[in-house]
Amino acid sequence: LDYKELPRDVRPGDTLLLNDGLIKLAVEDVHGERVGTRVVLGGELGDNKGINKAGGGLTAPALTAKDMEDIKTAMAFQAEYVAVSFPKSATDMEMARQLANVAGEAWRHKPAMIAKIERSEAIPQLEAILRASDGIMVARGDLAVEVGNAAVPALQKKMIRMAREHDKVAITATQMMESMILAPVPTRAEVSDVANAVLDGTDAVMLSAETATGRYPVETVEHMHLIALEAERAEDIELESDFVNKQFGRIDMAIAMGALFTAHHLGCKAIIALTESGSTALWMSRHNIKVPIYGLTSQPNSQRRMALYRNVCPILTPKVTEREAALAQAEALLVERGVLKPGDTYAITCGEPMGHPGGTNMLKVGEVR
Repeated sequence: LDYKELPRDVRPGDTLLLNDGLIKLAVEDVHGERVGTRVVLGGELGDNKGINKAGGGLTAPALTAKDMEDIKTAMAFQAEYVAVSFPKSATDMEMARQLANVAGEAWRHKPAMIAKIERSEAIPQLEAILRASDGIMVARGDLAVEVGNAAVPALQKKMIRMAREHDKVAITATQMMESMILAPVPTRAEVSDVANAVLDGTDAVMLSAETATGRYPVETVEHMHLIALEAERAEDIELESDFVNKQFGRIDMAIAMGALFTAHHLGCKAIIALTESGSTALWMSRHNIKVPIYGLTSQPNSQRRMALYRNVCPILTPKVTEREAALAQAEALLVERGVLKPGDTYAITCGEPMGHPGGTNMLKVGEVR
């Protein structure tokens, strides 16, 4: 067992859960470095499976020595996102971000940090963790083991809602299409699970064993894709209520919200965000709208990061420093891709002067001639 502090974290009467709770052990005695248990619920146990204590309470740090080495490896190929397992506080995320930034300094690269919410101790600290992160993962396997299966659906909805309110990314993961490890089609319950995550507002639904070791990895992705598309078509649009009593502290954020409102009520075919950092596209994507958002950027890092944003199609474009040329290029690009045709209207945002992150200050409604 890699976790050497276990004998100091448990006492007789505690319950240990292995492999996402599929195996249950009752702690009967603790002597020195030895923990004696009785198998309450048995099963097959493979390599490198997780261990949890029912109700939480394990003192394992969020960042182990191996995690720190893994962060260095991820920065060597400039990963856009780093997911941190088992954070219990904002401090854990701040430490991980600092390590990643230092490791990526040679490439001038700073990744986005995703907090995997897996510990019961993280729930009371959720808002602080969100503020210290760029997004969260609803890691339902380990979380369910600690808080109980019945508590997870409501927590999932709460976490996704809070992520959107804080302009953060949300990923929903674990056992979404579990039966497709062995079966070519999902169960009706799994279809509903994926659809409900999409309707809750998640940015991404994530597969694990289904594609890592399953028999039908391609079919699993295809089914999940269709379920997500149907759920998006059915989602409610409530932009007006989103903006009631809303205060904007930044010009670029106000422009982003203005583009959403204008495109929705005018019936635009597309919203185009000319963005350096991707922030404008992120803010737009926090609200449900039937109009597709296209994030156009000259920065490869921003393009890759925007790929995770809901309802955003990121496109890498040549750098243009003159505003009218940039606007014309954006329209021509979407016409070329078949998104726009003559007579279509679109909303487009950009900053002037061009090329400065956080400088979006212009909204224009265009019509293709």
